[in-house]
Amino acid sequence: MSATVIVSSPAKEKDATGDIAVDLYPFIREYKGGHVERFLRSPFVPASEDAAGNRGVATKDVVIDKSTGVSARLFLASRAAAAAGERLPVIVYIHGGSFCTESAFCRTYNNYAKSLAARTGALVVSVEYRLAPEHPIPAAYDDAWAALQWVASLSDPWLADYADPERTFLAGDSAGGNIAYHTAVRTSRDGCLMDIEGLVMVHPYFWGSERLASETVREDGVAMFPPDLVDRLWPFVTAGHAGNDDPRINPPAEEVASLTCRRMLVAVAEKDSMRDRGRQLAAHMRDCAWSGDDVTLVESEGEDHGFHLYNPLRATSKKLMESIVQFVNQRSALPLPAAMLPELHELHGYGGKKTSEEGETDDCDQLTLSVPARPYIDIFGYGMAMKNWSGRKSMASGCLQIGLGKTSNTRYGLSLGGVRPNKTNRLSLPAAAPGSSVIKNFF
Repeated sequence: MSATVIVSSPAKEKDATGDIAVDLYPFIREYKGGHVERFLRSPFVPASEDAAGNRGVATKDVVIDKSTGVSARLFLASRAAAAAGERLPVIVYIHGGSFCTESAFCRTYNNYAKSLAARTGALVVSVEYRLAPEHPIPAAYDDAWAALQWVASLSDPWLADYADPERTFLAGDSAGGNIAYHTAVRTSRDGCLMDIEGLVMVHPYFWGSERLASETVREDGVAMFPPDLVDRLWPFVTAGHAGNDDPRINPPAEEVASLTCRRMLVAVAEKDSMRDRGRQLAAHMRDCAWSGDDVTLVESEGEDHGFHLYNPLRATSKKLMESIVQFVNQRSALPLPAAMLPELHELHGYGGKKTSEEGETDDCDQLTLSVPARPYIDIFGYGMAMKNWSGRKSMASGCLQIGLGKTSNTRYGLSLGGVRPNKTNRLSLPAAAPGSSVIKNFF
């Protein structure tokens, strides 16, 4: 299997391209002459309408806007297409990559979108949008909006023949989760376009100048996104026009309340620097006068940002996918009890414990379900490729280490609808209300 490409390079290196202007290694580097190096990228994969030779999923590429180059790759599972009498949900998927790397056509996101289509039975439209710094924000937002307008037009034969516009979902991971959110906000303001059934944000990229607990430097010094790197990213992708209090990465509560999508799923990872931003967004949805039906919060314990992309065979990756499948195919809302989401004030001092009125500490409000331990199979080669870089003394304040190559005792945190306590809970929760969902051990 082809490994994800990463170019090993010292942190402050000069080469034929000249002096470094902006260094966000190991993701991207811009030189004063205008040359840009992207380090984390996986190989291009061509589309194929041969579903039999593509694990049961046909794919094709379409150009949405010739003037900007915005395009998309469509994924249609043959089993779902053959089912008679019912149209398919549509997932408009927006890939991650810090607004400046990766592609809908790369191996990583081609494989993920293909799995998403196969598992959910949905018609997946994976958007290829313009990247910073060549095309600073808001180009990516405009491109996602153009893609959603194109989907709503049903101008493509696959959309016309199979799509159910009333079951349209916006989804994305990391930066793509941020873009999906803002596309949902824009749809809410322009209600004449189409209704959005659900919004799915996996490890969404949100930030701010005021540190939340997950944004502090970890004791082990290992993080996918060290806070000091994230601090420099948004000014870079906005061409220096915005800082970390920009409402586009630190959305105000009144904007969150304006969303008109019916349901929302937010997935966070315990070791992700952006974890508490996702939890905060979900808490805002609970506390505001939102017109939607429910909020689902999924937390993967022991994992970091984007783990599901680079190791889809891991138990936590499978359970994350399963939660998305359930969310997409859920026909009625399952209310999420308030106890499953943190209070907003807890996020500022959150360190894994909360203090009761009596002064005793207890685990924060989170349901944890056990999964069997499984070695981290580094199928994209990230762990070996990053080994030398993560050990550099110059980067001692924070490093990237994705493939650990050892057995994990990871457990999986899941919040979906009403929940009854069971022996795997980390805290006592009230009994589920009549008619609500009951989640127990999956194994």
